[in-house]
Amino acid sequence: MKYKISLFLLFVFVLNSCQNEDEKRRAENEKEAKKNEVIFNKINKSWSFIDEPINEISEQKVNSWSEWRDFLNELRDKPRKTIGAFQKKSAAISKKVMALNNNIPAEFNIPQIRSRISILITKVRMMDLFIHLNQIPSEKVTFLIGEINKELVSLERQMDVVIVKSKIPKEEGEEDFLRMLDTARAIPNETTAPVPVKNIDPNTPKVE
Repeated sequence: MKYKISLFLLFVFVLNSCQNEDEKRRAENEKEAKKNEVIFNKINKSWSFIDEPINEISEQKVNSWSEWRDFLNELRDKPRKTIGAFQKKSAAISKKVMALNNNIPAEFNIPQIRSRISILITKVRMMDLFIHLNQIPSEKVTFLIGEINKELVSLERQMDVVIVKSKIPKEEGEEDFLRMLDTARAIPNETTAPVPVKNIDPNTPKVE
């Protein structure tokens, strides 16, 4: 009889322990779910990129520079419902921004443009890194979204500056002057040969 009672008490104890573990696990899951919901809401609220050209020059390049067009199209498609969807979209944006180093139009293949593309790539990849961490720092992700938008504006404005400068007519004679400079640079420097000095016989009479 005592054995049965002991066995029953042990069973009750084990059952209560399991129930406590289940409740603890459920509470932790609920806590994690609420935390993820807060992170999702913050990122969802801030996820807004400049996905349209801000000037005529950039708009023209959408038609001729396919990598630029594809990148803006990727920014335009906003994820929905889950943080996993944002992670997937971030990875896609990161892939598209890397492609901006390819087939840069000739007029934009200059240090001022390439440096801005490099900065934009860095910030997009940082955002992609943070959003894929186990503990997502939502503040850093939302901050980088704003930084990416700033770099987009900076890049498009620089495109505009490049085109405007290329259309400024050069002053009369400037082309010839620049051509002369290039020609002068192309001629190698030569050392002037010394003038030969004849040996003069000291017995030669001087001519008055």
